[in-house]
Formats: sequence, structure tokens, C-alpha cells
Amino acid sequence: MAIITKLTSAPDQIDTNYPARLLHTARLRAGLSLREAARRGGTSHATLHAYEKGSKSPSIQVFIRLLEACSYAVDITVHPRIRQRHGMPRGDELQQVLELAEQFPAKHLKNITFPKFESRV
Repeated sequence: MAIITKLTSAPDQIDTNYPARLLHTARLRAGLSLREAARRGGTSHATLHAYEKGSKSPSIQVFIRLLEACSYAVDITVHPRIRQRHGMPRGDELQQVLELAEQFPAKHLKNITFPKFESRV
């Protein structure tokens, strides 16, 4: 069962409490006590408690180690972000595509007709 949820409702806002909630949720879903999860993750229960409350932030290595201690795999995907194509900002390109799409008729036929192709056998 995935425990990753939507980070924020607005893309320009960062939910700084998300890592704390993720650690807490992973531990609870794994059925581990604070002390057992801390032992498996190689830290103290007081430190894990501080991570879960958001009063202290773990390094990425510790964060991953603690999630793995709760039997969760951590997969990270990195890909290039395309902000421009052929010198045009992607938002402008999308706007042009939407404007072009508005020029096509919105009424569709009930039955779709397909062109007949000659067979070359």
C-alpha cells in the first residue's frame, strides 16, 4: 500500500511537515513502536520522535534508512525538466495548441467512419 500522498494543494507551496508525517505514517502502518522503529533505523527513539513531530529534520540518508526500517522501499526518479522547446516557453506552446484546438468543430459524429485502404497482398 502506497503512503505517498499529494504534497500540497498549490504547486508553489512546499509542505515542510510532509517528511515528518510520512515517517510517522510509515511507522504506524508497519505496526512498529517508536522504540522498535528507532532501533531498526539505527537512531534513538527521542530523535525519531523529534523527526516525526517535525522539530528536527533528518538527512536524506537517515530519512531513507528510517523508511526502509519500516519495510518501505524508496524509489527516486530524476528526469530533465523541459522549460522551453525550440526557444519557446512551454506555457506559450500549450496556449497555442489550445487556441488551435478551439478552431476545430466540437460536434462529433455518432458513428465514426474510417477510410478504406486497399490491401496489398
